[in-house]
Amino acid sequence: MTITTKDLQHLFALIAEDIAKNRDHLCELDGVIGDGDHGLAMDAGCQAAAKAVGELDAAQTAPTPAFNVAAKAFLNAVGASSGPLYATAFMRAGAAARDKQALTDDDFLRAFAAMAQGIQERGKAELGEKTMVDAWRPAADAALDSWRSGSSMAECFDAALQAARDGCEATSGMTAGKGRASRLGHRAIGHIDPGAASAVIMIAAMAKFAQHHDG
Repeated sequence: MTITTKDLQHLFALIAEDIAKNRDHLCELDGVIGDGDHGLAMDAGCQAAAKAVGELDAAQTAPTPAFNVAAKAFLNAVGASSGPLYATAFMRAGAAARDKQALTDDDFLRAFAAMAQGIQERGKAELGEKTMVDAWRPAADAALDSWRSGSSMAECFDAALQAARDGCEATSGMTAGKGRASRLGHRAIGHIDPGAASAVIMIAAMAKFAQHHDG
């Protein structure tokens, strides 16, 4: 089974739908340790990306330009904070898929890993700094480990999702090394990072997509 731009249109729509459902919850999380708008930003970015990708002629568009269109739309909708991070993620996914008219499962997993790497490099964040990297990095590593051991794409994304959830939960015990929350010092402990929480929602949508695709 290959993943075409039409499939990617479905994926971006799924992500946007699930982020929208959780928008208020993400704002509540961000209200405790940030400026309270993370849900609004992620919703705006994901809706813009889904709309832009959805308007492409799927039959005439390869996956790389689709990811690049998503990156541009997300960044235009969200100039600050998560905007450049997810724009970089989608650009890296596009670069990983270069010259492909459709993606194999292997290509899609490489694109997923490239997203995590892009977020980490653009944000200059390490594990343990209470950021979305605490969800993305373990997720990508778990997916690739699972793939190397011969698992199906759906199983790889299940492993990724579990790792992302564990990573997100772990942010509750951390002080923040980046962003507004870093000013709180120890007061940030006991609260999960909203960026990690939204990463889990996005990775969960990708896992749902992989299940449907493998099915």
